[in-house]
Amino acid sequence: MTDTVPAESDSRRRDIPLAVISVGMAIVVWWPAFTLGAWGELFFDSLLTLWVASTAAFVFVLFERRPVGRRLVRAFVLLLPSVWLVFSFIDFTTTDLVTFIASAIALLVVLVASPLTVWVLARIMWPDFGESSTPRQRWLIVGVVVGVAAAAFLLGLNQEHFLTCADFIISGNSEPPGCVAADEQSATGRVVLAPV
Repeated sequence: MTDTVPAESDSRRRDIPLAVISVGMAIVVWWPAFTLGAWGELFFDSLLTLWVASTAAFVFVLFERRPVGRRLVRAFVLLLPSVWLVFSFIDFTTTDLVTFIASAIALLVVLVASPLTVWVLARIMWPDFGESSTPRQRWLIVGVVVGVAAAAFLLGLNQEHFLTCADFIISGNSEPPGCVAADEQSATGRVVLAPV
């Protein structure tokens, strides 16, 4: 029985990075997914925060002591937010198609680059995590992140059912389309979150 206790604690210790990475990635994707649901767009501060983190990680990856092939793949992923930023400086004649393409690139940056940036940062902090984690654990992380992003998007789409316009104003955000006033929400019997 004494042999199983150290094995269990070693297994538990190996699960800690998995939990930290899952939580970190979920935190990164929830707000952009919520804003996409509530306002129908991604806010610039989310995109620029992602750009800062990915650019810092990109510089680190360039000087990392690893084979060039692995570094190039990670460097390319970390450049996605910079590609979006460069595209935003190009002055296209604005059409619905150009707006759609720019929005699609921004969405791709957030949905793809956000979790991958956190993944690369996690691999920088815990280099042995990639080698010691199983495919099942990696898919678990993907499932958690996709699940949180989908739930946050749906919450954003349905914000009028549990948030009021005042909740958005107090938090420093603009009112999303479809938000309801507190008196309107309480009259319908919905839960009203009161400011503390």
